[in-house]
Amino acid sequence: MKAGFDNEKYLKLQSEHIQERIGKFGDKLYLEFGGKLFDDYHASRVLPGFEPDSKLRMLMKLSDRVEIVIVINAADIEKNKIRGDLGITYDEDVQRLMEEFTCRGLYVGSVVLTHYAGQPLAVEFKEKMEKKQVKVYLHYTIEGYPSNIPLIVSEDGFGKNEYIETKRPLVVVTAPGPGSGKMATCLSQLYHDNKRGIKAGYAKYETFPVWNLPLKHPVNLAYEAATADLNDVNMIDPFHLDAYGETTVNYNRDIEIFPVLNAIFEKIYGENPYKSPTDMGVNMAGFCIVDNDVCTEASHMEIIRRYYTTLCDARRGKAKESEVYKIELLMKQARITTDDRRVTVAAKKRERLLGVPTAAIELSDGTIITSKTTDLLGASAALLLNALKYLGGVDEDAHLISPEAIEPIQELKTRYLGGKNPRLHTDEVLIALSVCATSDGNARKALEQLPKLRGCQVHTSVMLSDVDTKIFKKLGVDLTSEPILKGKNG
Repeated sequence: MKAGFDNEKYLKLQSEHIQERIGKFGDKLYLEFGGKLFDDYHASRVLPGFEPDSKLRMLMKLSDRVEIVIVINAADIEKNKIRGDLGITYDEDVQRLMEEFTCRGLYVGSVVLTHYAGQPLAVEFKEKMEKKQVKVYLHYTIEGYPSNIPLIVSEDGFGKNEYIETKRPLVVVTAPGPGSGKMATCLSQLYHDNKRGIKAGYAKYETFPVWNLPLKHPVNLAYEAATADLNDVNMIDPFHLDAYGETTVNYNRDIEIFPVLNAIFEKIYGENPYKSPTDMGVNMAGFCIVDNDVCTEASHMEIIRRYYTTLCDARRGKAKESEVYKIELLMKQARITTDDRRVTVAAKKRERLLGVPTAAIELSDGTIITSKTTDLLGASAALLLNALKYLGGVDEDAHLISPEAIEPIQELKTRYLGGKNPRLHTDEVLIALSVCATSDGNARKALEQLPKLRGCQVHTSVMLSDVDTKIFKKLGVDLTSEPILKGKNG
């Protein structure tokens, strides 16, 4: 896909503005990171050219000044909350984040347990961290938060929280996901630092919504689609408009909390250094869009993908119908339909013609390849083989895996492992292809094409198994499916 975003300019501008913000506050800046600190694939999809690890690379430019604090809600540990994109629990993700940061030369100072109330699994997590010599701090629920300002900004509010000992001027506060308590952790630290005579400030590192794009710009609409489950709504920042006469975009939660933040800042410092939620943010993304048409088209495609994902989640009982309705409204605002996604049209057309589950992939050169379910292969497994043949220049009638090689695998699945579906899934096809590649040139040539699938678009006429979904994710393919459960032909 053509680039629409200048990533190097973004890294330069963002790091410069963070250093400038540190200078405004004197001793220390607590920087709350919104969204994913790395693996930000949403940003890379709607802003082609944005690298998924851009935020991490920006921090690495400041590595000698950065200390990372990871925040996790004790209640999320207790209920084993899952990070949907990775399929791991929040407490497992804390450990993953620590390892990722450390191996890149970034210093992780501590972990904070918020909303702590002695939850058994949270206690177990704390003990596990401390055995690894990780400092864990406890923060507690404050009754009436965030509206009870007198209690919050007192010894019975923030004062009860354990003070996080930090060593560096830039303290990045991040978390496995939303609702972890990042902002409250930062504000608690401001309270404690002020008591100790330390001049500290607070800012937010945000990517979306992009404050200097129009409210209904597709990039900003795509952010609303991505957060439909949180019911985030993009809004004109009324505080910024009132203070500066300038129209900027923020979202409902930051706008709603700003009067409270304003009161907390005034209670701690006597005045608020910020006149609006937009002021609090450090976000140079809007200045780095170099092709608006490319980002617009990419955002349209992201909204459609989010729509299908939410439809399927609702079919499985994992999403509310209200989330589906919200994205349908966003699609109307963007003036798009599912037919604007070419692979969606191709897969559904093939399914209507054949009456069996089908799949379609759009390759990087715009070529669309389709497949169908057969006695030997599921539609998604067949699609992989068809795409790899095309990319490797292998004749479409050639067998990459002979039927004789597939049959023993089918017998293993059904006769010995008790499976009911004899057709090969995508993981089984790739393993079989790898085995055949040791002796067959075409199979080897096809296998070598796998990296070229990254960023390709796929649509299937039925919902896939978790196995197939995970394989496409590992291959970097953007997958959508019709919200139809597999039937006897699936």
